[in-house]
Amino acid sequence: MASSARIVSRRSKLLQGIAVALIAVALAGCASSRKELTTGSIPRMSKPVEEMNSTELASAGENIGKAYEKNPKDAKIGMSYANVLRMSGKNAQALAVMQRVAIANPTDREVLAAYGKAQAAAGQLEQALATIGRAQTPDRPDWRLKSAEGAILDQLGRANEARGRYRDALDIQPNEPSILSNLGMSYVLAGDLKTAETYLRSASQQAAADSRVRQNLALVVGLQGRFDEAEQIARRELSQQQADANVAYLRSMLSQQNSWKQLADKGKPAIENGTN
Repeated sequence: MASSARIVSRRSKLLQGIAVALIAVALAGCASSRKELTTGSIPRMSKPVEEMNSTELASAGENIGKAYEKNPKDAKIGMSYANVLRMSGKNAQALAVMQRVAIANPTDREVLAAYGKAQAAAGQLEQALATIGRAQTPDRPDWRLKSAEGAILDQLGRANEARGRYRDALDIQPNEPSILSNLGMSYVLAGDLKTAETYLRSASQQAAADSRVRQNLALVVGLQGRFDEAEQIARRELSQQQADANVAYLRSMLSQQNSWKQLADKGKPAIENGTN
């Protein structure tokens, strides 16, 4: 019984990590990486926040935080500040920032999308789903929001609905790597690693694929026991610092690989209660 409990606990931690990876890629494009977020009254940043180390994030957070204090209702400043806070692991503070910005800008589609992103990062999945739904418009559907909805539905264990959202998103934006990656990660959550790898390889081969997509592919390859290949993928086209961080993440996730294999061999579904 104790052994079974340890396996369930390890599986839970692994699936939580996978779900976080899914959410990260799904929501990355929602009002967070546009160039105008670093212009105007917002302090200019030397690089995208996704590429910053902890020291750089701390400096960016302090600078943008000062701009936010002067004008907390400004949508662009608020979204930029919340993004830096999330990347620093300060999800509760990021959510508080976006709540304030959303109150000041209740009809701004991008603000609603960023607010939903903050809610999802803070674990408020049902609320995030509702917020992103309000940001979506039937006459001008946004593929990023469709994909984000899919990621949240996957977190909630509603895989069929999630994959429907991803396919809707692909109808709008064919071959978009972040959508293909999310679809692949949906199959990881279901324990279907071969199907997951097919989608993730397709995602990684797209010109617009970034390191997060390749990291997800590396994870799936590693989960199948091919760690050398996984490490090669994780190090591809990255700086040494980024590559080392990716490999460290991989090793952390794959430390539970034996538990995953035991469950997969028994044919048990991987999602069950492991993501909440």
